[in-house]
Amino acid sequence: MKISIVYISIFTALAQAASRTSPPSGAIVVAKSGGQYTDLQSAINSIPASSTSSYTIFIQPGTYNGQVYIPNTVKGKITIYGYTTNDQDYNQNQVTLVNSLGADVAGSNDASGTLRAHSTDFKVYNINIQNSRGSGVQAIALSTQGNQQGYYGCKLLGYQDTLLANKGTNVFNKCYIEGATDFIFGQQAVAWFEKCTIAISGAGYITANGRDSDTNPSYYVINSSSISLKSGVSSSVKTYLGRPWRAYARTVFQNTAMSSVVRPEGWSTWSVALDNVYYAEYGNTGDGSKGTRVSWAKQLSSPLTLAGIIGSTSWIDMNYWNNVSSGTTTTTTKATTTAAATTTKTTAAGGGGCTQSLYGQFALQEVLANILTIGIPSASSTILWIRLYYSLAGGGPL
Repeated sequence: MKISIVYISIFTALAQAASRTSPPSGAIVVAKSGGQYTDLQSAINSIPASSTSSYTIFIQPGTYNGQVYIPNTVKGKITIYGYTTNDQDYNQNQVTLVNSLGADVAGSNDASGTLRAHSTDFKVYNINIQNSRGSGVQAIALSTQGNQQGYYGCKLLGYQDTLLANKGTNVFNKCYIEGATDFIFGQQAVAWFEKCTIAISGAGYITANGRDSDTNPSYYVINSSSISLKSGVSSSVKTYLGRPWRAYARTVFQNTAMSSVVRPEGWSTWSVALDNVYYAEYGNTGDGSKGTRVSWAKQLSSPLTLAGIIGSTSWIDMNYWNNVSSGTTTTTTKATTTAAATTTKTTAAGGGGCTQSLYGQFALQEVLANILTIGIPSASSTILWIRLYYSLAGGGPL
C-alpha cells in the first residue's frame, strides 16, 4: 500500500551558552563577602546621580533581602548582571532579590516592589526578583517606571500583581513570570515579552492592562512564549489571558503555546465598558488556544512586529535576543532550530509494518513534537533522537 508522508526537514545547530561567573572589567561588585558592597542598593547609591556614564554592577551568588530603588534622577546607563553558568537559562540563575511587602502596608503598588526601576536605559540579566508576601494583597516583585528597560533571563516571582509594567518601553526576553491574579499589569508602558515562560500559580488573570484613553501608548504583546501551570499546582486551576483594568486596555498574545490552563473563552470582563478594549490573538497553539473566544476579542491576520510596537530597537540587547554569546563561552550547549522546511513524499510500505525510513520519520516528528510542546530540549536528548532518526532512516548508527 502507499503511505503519504509529510517529511519535515530541520537543521539543528548547537548554540553556545555563555556563563557570567566573574565581574566584567570595571564592574561594581556586590557580594556576601569580598565585594565592594554587600547589597545592591548600596551599589546603586554609589553611582553619582548626575553622571551620564555607563555603569555595570555584578552580583555574586546569594539571596539578598530588602528592596532596591533606582530613582529617575539617575542619569547614567545601568546594567546589572547576576552570577550564572548559563545566561540563556533562567533556571541557572544564582542571584535572588527578595522582599515581603504588600501595597496595603507600602501605600502603593510601586512602593511595594522588590525592585523599583525608575531610571532610563536600564538592563538586568539573570536575576530572580521575588515578592514573597503571598496571596490576598497586591505585592509587586518588579516595578518598571522608566524608558528603555530590558530584562533578560530573569525570574519574576509573586502571586498577585507580580510585574507592574507601568511606564516607558520595556522588553522581557527569556524570562520566567509567575503569578495568579493580574500578575502582568500597568497603565502606560509599552511592553514586549519574547520567549517568556508564564507560569500559573492560581486561578485568575494573566494581564490587566490599564490603558485609559486612545492617546495612551500602552500596549502589551506576548510573543513566542508559553503558558502553563506552575509545577505542583492542581490541573483544575484555570486562568484568563486578561481582563481590562481600564476602558482602552490593549493586549495581544501571538505565536504562544497555551496549555489547557487557559480558559476556552480566553478573556474576561471587569468593571469597564468593552467598546474600546483591544484584545487579540494570532498564531497561538496548544489546547488553551482552541476554545471559543469571547465575541469581542479579535483574531489578527498577521503578527505584530517588535519594531512596529517598540519603535527603535537600538537599545535592546539583540545579541542576547538572538542567542549570540556575549559572556565567557562555556562547553554547555543547547539545541536551537535554525531553519525548517516541509516537503511531501510517497513511500511504499510492505504489509508487514513500517519501513525503516518511516520509523526514522516518527523519531524526527517526536523531536518536533517535544519542541512545540515544551520548548527546545536539551542538547543530549536532541542528539539521542537525531541518532535514532538517522539510524532508522537508513543511515546506519552514529
